[in-house]
Amino acid sequence: MSIRINLDIELAKNKMSLKQLSQDIGISMTNLSLLKNGKVKAIRFSTLEAICSALNCQPGDILQYEHDHSDTDLDT
Repeated sequence: MSIRINLDIELAKNKMSLKQLSQDIGISMTNLSLLKNGKVKAIRFSTLEAICSALNCQPGDILQYEHDHSDTDLDT
């Protein structure tokens, strides 16, 4: 199982750059870039709230659960 980060999609929908989002919400470009590229293990609710507020979206628009089929494909 994995969580996909769709920050790039929401940025595109809002015609906003990562730099602009960084300036708007006060979170470093480095941290937002790591999030956008799925290189983080966790996200603070306050960060998610700030992103959703700036992009006028819901947390589910940013985070998407993907089921890993390899876990259920085992023959028993």
